[in-house]
Amino acid sequence: MDSEALKKYSALHPKPAGLTLQYGTAGFRTKAEQLDHVMFRMGLLAVLRSKSVLSTIGVMVTASHNPEEDNGVKLVDPLGEMLHPSWEEYATQLANAEEGELQTVITEICQKAGVNHHKDASVFIGRDTRPSSEKLSQSVIDGISVLGGQYHDYGLVTTPQLHYMVCCQNTQGQYGKATLQGYYEKLSKAFTELIKQSPSSGESQRHLKIDCANGIGALKLSEMESYFPEEVLIHLYNDGTKEKLNHLCGADFVKVHQKPPRGLDMKPGERCCSFDGDADRIVYYYEDTTGHFHLIDGDKIATLISIFLKELLAKVGQTLKMAVVQTAYANGSSTRYLEETLKVPVHCVKTGVKHLHHKAQEFDVGVYFEANGHGTVLFSKAAETKIRQLAKEEKDAEKREAAKVLQNMIDLINQTVGDAISDMLVIEAILALKGLTVQQWAAIYTDLPNRLLKVQVADRRVIDTTDAERRAVTPQGLQEKIDALVKKYRLSRAFVRPSGTEDVVRIYAEADTQENADALAHEVSLAVYHLAGGKGAPPQP
Repeated sequence: MDSEALKKYSALHPKPAGLTLQYGTAGFRTKAEQLDHVMFRMGLLAVLRSKSVLSTIGVMVTASHNPEEDNGVKLVDPLGEMLHPSWEEYATQLANAEEGELQTVITEICQKAGVNHHKDASVFIGRDTRPSSEKLSQSVIDGISVLGGQYHDYGLVTTPQLHYMVCCQNTQGQYGKATLQGYYEKLSKAFTELIKQSPSSGESQRHLKIDCANGIGALKLSEMESYFPEEVLIHLYNDGTKEKLNHLCGADFVKVHQKPPRGLDMKPGERCCSFDGDADRIVYYYEDTTGHFHLIDGDKIATLISIFLKELLAKVGQTLKMAVVQTAYANGSSTRYLEETLKVPVHCVKTGVKHLHHKAQEFDVGVYFEANGHGTVLFSKAAETKIRQLAKEEKDAEKREAAKVLQNMIDLINQTVGDAISDMLVIEAILALKGLTVQQWAAIYTDLPNRLLKVQVADRRVIDTTDAERRAVTPQGLQEKIDALVKKYRLSRAFVRPSGTEDVVRIYAEADTQENADALAHEVSLAVYHLAGGKGAPPQP
């Protein structure tokens, strides 16, 4: 390692005094002007990670659904998955090291992780459409170059597209071609094959309005449009030509505010969806004839996909194990429907995509979605091999056809990470094949009314949870209090968990009516305020 070059380049990307950042589920995220040194150092880290696993590593410059002024960075591991937890620690150490300690910290990481400096390093880079992203990705390149790494800069891509490229590269093309064209071709081919099977359900079924959050999704969807079959008519709104990224639009805005985005005119009964800023989340919605807004979130997306896959698996007649993975935030009605009506096992894990992804890997078919619309489906190697074999060799025509549909689903789904474009095509294919309207989909079950609140506390660490964050272990007496409050309302449940990023405690409550859900959430927030060191004035109803 050339320590003089490292010193020289590092000085060009100085760390602001007193700034400490933590690498979390979303990587690093903060105001764009504070990130130059972090980007340079994540370029360094990507080279070290690449040398330690002898594979290509991805670096994505994005802050997803955050405001346009923010930015961030995430590293992508060899199979397109999120960075290994032990390396999240290294990322935090490296980002926070003072200028003079940089060399030492790098040496320590190399020793701990067994990095071989004689090996080649390869890094793929992508970025979103934020004004700051181009300059920041240049800083990543500086970091890669100082340590002699090779890189390929994909420029503007969605986050899931970069995950896909990394996976293609490291499976020697088994997962697909590591180009944008390869991505478009693989997905559109599978989608076109699926749509061919659908009962013709008239023109109106195929219209879809998409709110692109004024982000990268609009650019990539318009590139992909020429690959779609003609019956698919997508209409892009908030395409980034006029307004600011994520401002009053996008999946996060729609989910949190339970209302349509600005810049999209909805007519009753029209199918609409929203991507988030880096196109890894999606939610659907429509307005009924009375002007009432209906949100179809990640829970309902998971349910639709599960219904479809379960039918196909039954037709194929294989003993493949399927399960759905949720977090405590999943609506109780969705859990009940999946377990009791659909008879599909449901597993609850801690909040955070990596926990869902990890659990879903335990099954032949693992469906996971967060309520916010981030999710995908994982197929085990054995299940995928079996399905592809049946699609080719099965004598029974019905079984063979079902296996072919499953095979196309496997090709259409981006198994590396939640992907709004891929998820949208999966949903559109299922609705077409089952002849379902958006209203019929929404009516599969009725969400229990719920309320999310947060309470500021002096120190979020006083709250410790267990049972996938559904029960509080400390402070003493808090869980007993919540249990007593929950007993007062029908169909109710509530839980509290510390935020991963700030000194607040998040509260979730659901009950038979909105009034009861609100009352329960408020009473739980008072309990948190009094028992867990609330700050400022007590919560008001």
